[in-house]
Amino acid sequence: MEIKRDNYLKKLIRKRNNGLIKVITGIRRCGKSYLLFNLYYDYLIKEGVSEDCIISVPLDDDDYIDYCDPKKLSEYIKSRITDSKKQYYVFIDEAQYAITREEKKNPDVPIRLYGVLNSLLRKKNVDVYVTGSNSKFLSSDILTEFRGRGDEIHIAPLSFSEYFPASGKEQSEAWQEYLFYGGLPHILAEPDNESKEAYLERLTSEIYVRDIVERYEIREAASMETLMKVIASAIGSLTNAQKISDTFNSNGDKLVSMPTISNYLKYLMESFLIQKSERYDIKGRKYIGTPSKYYYTDLGLRNALLNFRQFEETHLMENTIYNELIYRGYNVDVGVVEIRIDENGKKVRRQLEVDFVVNQGSKRYYIQSVYALPNQEKIEQEQASLVKIPDSFKKIIITGGNAPVWRNDHGITIMGLFEFLLNENSLDY
Repeated sequence: MEIKRDNYLKKLIRKRNNGLIKVITGIRRCGKSYLLFNLYYDYLIKEGVSEDCIISVPLDDDDYIDYCDPKKLSEYIKSRITDSKKQYYVFIDEAQYAITREEKKNPDVPIRLYGVLNSLLRKKNVDVYVTGSNSKFLSSDILTEFRGRGDEIHIAPLSFSEYFPASGKEQSEAWQEYLFYGGLPHILAEPDNESKEAYLERLTSEIYVRDIVERYEIREAASMETLMKVIASAIGSLTNAQKISDTFNSNGDKLVSMPTISNYLKYLMESFLIQKSERYDIKGRKYIGTPSKYYYTDLGLRNALLNFRQFEETHLMENTIYNELIYRGYNVDVGVVEIRIDENGKKVRRQLEVDFVVNQGSKRYYIQSVYALPNQEKIEQEQASLVKIPDSFKKIIITGGNAPVWRNDHGITIMGLFEFLLNENSLDY
């Protein structure tokens, strides 16, 4: 079964032979290797590139373990580049395997892998593609190291628009499955629900938790796992390191300091498991700082952490909308609108929340996620913050299901969730 990832494939095609290192990042098992070694490889072959001009090095494969040594990696790649008149394509998968622990820990120790990539950049007939599952040791460092010669392409798990046609299910059934098991591509290959749950639980414990604990040399693995569960339980809620530390302590868990929690949150974001949405004062046009919201990159992993017991569709829907906005290339913040109301004869300040302040270039949208709008009273409640925004950018309420697109007397667009998710131009109706 081939799952189309046209959004990312087009990005790779546009960046082909642009003289930069294409750094493909994303959470483990999200489809980075499939995109590069299958979809993009097939594209190059169809374009007339011969197989011997595509040099593939999957460093997480035991057959290639020797090439985790940068010197041997360099020797191998250069031995394959035999004709100066031909264009070669180098695919290095999971490049962080070629970075030693000492190089990761000590900023004064040069990372030899970057020297290998730098030498390939100097060859005019070589186009380099690198994948990795950690931003700290790959994308951010490469983009800094090469000062404009690195080009990041970040990949997420399947969006619902990718998942739905590949699932072969009816829309509402595919949606419920997607909310429960998430968008890691292999989920579609598992034969039944029991197998899907076992796969996600295995990934969570054996790969994601263990990988983070080992990578960052965390002594208290249980504390990291507890933090992951705390964030998973609070998607869509404002929180910060201090609040989370207090949650640990109030639950009788081992004392975990605020600085430690802050580091753990950073590790989870660097591993692409969670993403952070900061608060933005819409009227004051400035960031407020903590608290922030955290969303899981994949809902299946989030649910597996909680043993598939906390299934609140309203919060999962909000997380899905956030992920879709990121997938479309938007910057997403949490909006705050300050108002003044009369309370017992006094003017009192109150803050109203806008779920998402969405920006891309000169475009901006204000979006509320609402599971249902059963009556006018609920509409008034959900649009209260939107009508107080003093600008003319588009204001949208996304509600569950297949509701038709319409615009009310306040100029607010109301649309159904599936219309938003399955139509890439839905925000511009």
